[in-house]
Amino acid sequence: MSVFQLGNGLRVIDLTKELDPATESRRCHLFRFNTGGPIPDFHTIMDLTSHLGTHVECPYHHNDNWTDVQGLPITAFMGRAIYVDITHMAPNEKIKAEDLEKACGDRIKEGDIVILDSQYKVPPFTPISNTPGDKRLFICKETAEWLKEKKVKSVGFGDGVSIESNNTDVSAFHDVLMEVNVVFLEVLKNLEELKTDTFFMSYTPLPIKGLDSCPIRAYAIEGITEFSN
Repeated sequence: MSVFQLGNGLRVIDLTKELDPATESRRCHLFRFNTGGPIPDFHTIMDLTSHLGTHVECPYHHNDNWTDVQGLPITAFMGRAIYVDITHMAPNEKIKAEDLEKACGDRIKEGDIVILDSQYKVPPFTPISNTPGDKRLFICKETAEWLKEKKVKSVGFGDGVSIESNNTDVSAFHDVLMEVNVVFLEVLKNLEELKTDTFFMSYTPLPIKGLDSCPIRAYAIEGITEFSN
């Protein structure tokens, strides 16, 4: 279940990939133990990679001198989100400034969270990724430069945009945006459950000093007036 009613007309959509240690391909191990004594007191050791499931990537991910998870303000992880479903592009095209202008240029405000998607959906980091059957759109340096100019705070990705297409474009995309403390949201799920393209979003990581990225619980809240237009 991914959609919930919060009351007062507010609608909550869970945008997080569910994790199962038994099937997860990335490092995900849980060790549960009882500390002992007459009252059960269970604890769990979590052995996880920082890029697991739905996660937020912070600038320290790409440069030792850039900001880590703990160094960013909590407001970096919440705010007005815009879902951008790019419908006018052909398969495997790079998203250029003119494409973003056409898809969402007059809607983006400073400090927005922008989620890029398209009709060419393929789950990322799976065997079908980067095969002939993978028609997703590509990010590149020009995509990043447009988003940087708009002063967005975060960029997320639906299954219709490739974030692992080739080293040159992916590296440039990260460097342009992360240098100015823009964070990335990868492996978002349930975007098809959204009923509006403008909403409040939150995706708070654990504030651990020296952490480059972190698994999160990402969610959208539709119906908050201040974040709905």
